[in-house]
Amino acid sequence: MYGFEAMTFNIHGGYLEAIVRGYRSGLLTAADYNNLCQCETLDDIKMHLSATEYGPYLQNEPSPLHTTTIVEKCTLKLVVNTSTCYAKPQSHCQPFLSISLAQNMRELYRLVLVDTPLAPYFSECITSEDLDDMNIEIMRNTLYKAYLEDFYRFCQKLGGATAEIMSDLLAFEADRRAVNITINSIGTELTRDDRKKLYSSFGLLYPYGHEELAVCEDIDQVRAVMEKYPPYQSIFAKLSYGESQMLDKAFYEEEVKRLCLAFEQQFHYAVFLAYMRLKEQEIRNLMWISECVAQNQKSRVHDSVVFIF
Repeated sequence: MYGFEAMTFNIHGGYLEAIVRGYRSGLLTAADYNNLCQCETLDDIKMHLSATEYGPYLQNEPSPLHTTTIVEKCTLKLVVNTSTCYAKPQSHCQPFLSISLAQNMRELYRLVLVDTPLAPYFSECITSEDLDDMNIEIMRNTLYKAYLEDFYRFCQKLGGATAEIMSDLLAFEADRRAVNITINSIGTELTRDDRKKLYSSFGLLYPYGHEELAVCEDIDQVRAVMEKYPPYQSIFAKLSYGESQMLDKAFYEEEVKRLCLAFEQQFHYAVFLAYMRLKEQEIRNLMWISECVAQNQKSRVHDSVVFIF
């Protein structure tokens, strides 16, 4: 039971929430995916998508089509939909003009990065000296950790259904990233302490699961840690021992379930993130199907497709 936010939510967010819930009905269904998986060429995919909301974006594309064209046009549809829901940011040309003035990474950091929305995360986590030596993946994960923790604190301040649903979605994202960081760093020069620094300071695995993941040396040890947490037992139950190739798909399937559940409650802002993530998954599905068709690998077309409905 929540407070009185439901009584006033529609004043500021009701109209946009209704738009997003309407957009949800445009997501591809299992029947659409089954038809797409039967396509023989990229033009067949285009023909099937012509009956969906992607039709107007692909109708003028000449043959032969390329996978990048399909992904680009589908992404454009996502951008159009989300721009309807979010305020258009004020344009600032100076940071982009400064790119031409930068002679090295340190000048780029000083002229551009510190003047963009990324600035708070860079200033807290990374200095200009780090940009010369830090591995790009470590830098990316360090920044994403800071972003996730900031986003989590922001949602907690909102309270109500938004805080509850977003906490679950962000905690799942933090835990998934902890697992991926652990697996990807096995056998590398990354130390256990450095690995722990990349884990977010919230989530179901925090803090005891992080302590165990930090010392894992193979996928089976990671699996043993994760099976101690009931919500993740079903994910690893789909994998054979020693197998990690299908882990991403298993995580995506679990994420889709949680994102769909976000639409079951009313009067909250989590539907905006849920819709965007579902749309991103839809685009990943279309990219995989298109690549399999283009490379004549139809036997693998179902390997990475995650049904949303």
